Amino acid sequence: MGRRRTTGSGGPAVPEGLSVWATAQQTGPVQRRGRYLPESTQHPARMLPAIAAHAITAYTAPGDLVLDPMCGIGTTLVEAVHAGRDALGVEYESRWSDIADANLRHARTQDAPGRGGVIRGDATAILALVPAALTGQVALVVTSPPYGPTVHGHVAVGDDLDVRNNHYNDGSDRGNLAYRDLTGLTDGFAQILAGCATLLRPGGTVVVTARPWRKRGELADLPSAVIGAGIRAGLVPTERCVALLAAVRDGQLVARPSFFQLQSVRKARAAGTPLHLIAHEDVLVFTKPTSPIPDTSAVPARGRR
Repeated sequence: MGRRRTTGSGGPAVPEGLSVWATAQQTGPVQRRGRYLPESTQHPARMLPAIAAHAITAYTAPGDLVLDPMCGIGTTLVEAVHAGRDALGVEYESRWSDIADANLRHARTQDAPGRGGVIRGDATAILALVPAALTGQVALVVTSPPYGPTVHGHVAVGDDLDVRNNHYNDGSDRGNLAYRDLTGLTDGFAQILAGCATLLRPGGTVVVTARPWRKRGELADLPSAVIGAGIRAGLVPTERCVALLAAVRDGQLVARPSFFQLQSVRKARAAGTPLHLIAHEDVLVFTKPTSPIPDTSAVPARGRR
């Protein structure tokens, strides 16, 4: 894979130019088996453990602090404590924070060397939730914004045997970012990233997974929106990678779609929209500058008086 570089945190060496992460060689259920409690499957948008684990290994060293401001069932936290890092998560919905807590307790029974905790609250106000003593102490943020009800879902079969798609909540809580339009989602996520930037140590890293989606035929370019949100939060985009959601076998991609994804693609094709199964997520990597970025907004353009 070419030359190797060390992370700015003094962490392990990673291959330079490694932009494709082979994170789905095993299925999601296999990755979680025994490591996560069965109720973890209730969440509609679980990050693959291998994605979080890859980011943690690449950008941190043992003993570092890892933060996930939208931690869901605690995937980032569990992978961090198993890797000997400390972890802190913030989660908006109590049912997911309860499961994240339970998964961390389960990790302790498996002798995970790191320590972890979850705060229940709205991450757009993360600085009011996280102890001030942690300002400038976080080495890595790993998270993913919610994509809304048109993308994620967990399939459940009702008593009448109809297939239903469960979402984050019933949609009545409009404070949940999952139920905002792209502009609202981006604005809220920029607030979260700004708070994370304050908690990051200089040179610290933010890793965000995201992918575009279509609604009524229109493409919502979430990855580009996330890049803009990161810049507004004072972070510097440094890498754009791909985390595979498909396995690599004999040089070919083997898709691993959920039932919900298959159903959505089939419906779209039947309606005349040529969708394909999703095989990857964008991984957007940002760095906190080691010194403040100068404000040039007041500098007159060359040639002006």
